[in-house]
Amino acid sequence: MQRHTTALAALALGLIATAAQADAVRTEKNMSLELANQIAARAVAACAADGYAVTATVVDRAGGVRAVQRADNAGPHTLEASRLKAYTSASAKNSTLAIMEGAQKNPGAANLVNIPGYLLLGGGLPVKAGNEVIGGLGIGGAPGGHLDDKCAQAALAQVQDLLK
Repeated sequence: MQRHTTALAALALGLIATAAQADAVRTEKNMSLELANQIAARAVAACAADGYAVTATVVDRAGGVRAVQRADNAGPHTLEASRLKAYTSASAKNSTLAIMEGAQKNPGAANLVNIPGYLLLGGGLPVKAGNEVIGGLGIGGAPGGHLDDKCAQAALAQVQDLLK
């Protein structure tokens, strides 16, 4: 009987170790440098078509910068604004315009502005492969966050086939 109990205990420990090992390594989607550059270029072009000189920053799922493109005549502040919007949207897995509007309507959410690296202005969108957020796009420089957001939407719409 004791041998049977010992064998069951060993089997249980083996199964637990196997399950722990299976969860130890994850596979995640991420974006290539080529895709990040395409998104940034299309974002700058979308805003340029409307007459806005902007900077577009693309970050990966962890918030690390993958690509930056700054249009001629884009202000120096647009570099940091676009990076922070991209980071915020990738981190929160939501558009910065939606986050900003939610914070304005909900006094409890106003504390989001205190999170280091968060910028609650329109112009940041999560980059998704299917339903999985693989990064963020941030645009800064148009005369209003809603216009930055419009350019970001246009850029991501152009690369949808690459995000499947």
